[in-house]
Amino acid sequence: MAEGLRERKKRQTRQYISDVATGLFLERGFEAVTVAEVARAADVSVNTVYNYFPAKEDLFLDRSKGVTDRLSRWVRGRPDGESAAYAVLRELRDEVESVSPRVGLMDGYAGFMKVVQESPALRSRMWAIGQEVLVNLEVTLREETGAAPGDPLPGLMAGQINWLHGTVMMGIGQRMVAGGKPAEVSREMLLLLDEMEELLSARVLNYAVRGAE
Repeated sequence: MAEGLRERKKRQTRQYISDVATGLFLERGFEAVTVAEVARAADVSVNTVYNYFPAKEDLFLDRSKGVTDRLSRWVRGRPDGESAAYAVLRELRDEVESVSPRVGLMDGYAGFMKVVQESPALRSRMWAIGQEVLVNLEVTLREETGAAPGDPLPGLMAGQINWLHGTVMMGIGQRMVAGGKPAEVSREMLLLLDEMEELLSARVLNYAVRGAE
């Protein structure tokens, strides 16, 4: 369905407020900027800011929704004959090899990560986002395998598979902050993914194969 004028204006306003806030945070740090200052710079009221962003952290991490269900989407979209772990490995390799901004392989990501590292509130929110990714993946694995409610295996497998994603994202952030170039970091992460795959057991790599009896 086509986007209506009202919805488009709301989306544009939300994006503008987020862009203004991000610029202030990158310039001065997350803790030094208040929501009132963001509102003034964006020429909107404080209430308008909170209508779009319930918490100050949401202004900087406004694209987190695309991350929290990322692994679940990859697993649900795997083809016949592919396991959950291999689906995540394949998708991660594709993102890293294509030097995708979606995994932080872009100019400017170092500045973003520096703001996060310097803010306890943002680090806490990033941790919470990581936990949400893990919980969503466990729910997905339970549904995909038909596991019984008390079966601990989906949770254990989710932890192993989420480790792949978390380690790569952390590695990209660290290397970009250290001055790495996107293409260079891409090559390093591809090698790291190969090493991590070798560390996973056959039981993890062959869990939740689509179409398996």
